[in-house]
Amino acid sequence: MSGDLSDVRFLTVQEVADMMRVSTMTVYRMVHAGEMPAIRFGRSFRIPESAVVAVIQTPISHTG
Repeated sequence: MSGDLSDVRFLTVQEVADMMRVSTMTVYRMVHAGEMPAIRFGRSFRIPESAVVAVIQTPISHTG
């Protein structure tokens, strides 16, 4: 491994919710639906900051 994880910043669900201005439940739903990757540490989740940025920058598709 060539320092791959040294540049990764992990955020808590609360930090992600604050960044996205949504509830923590919304973040948990996104994690469980597979819309946002997360790593489980014991009973809590940690989400890579890069994943949050990717979700925020993804265009919303309107169907219907």
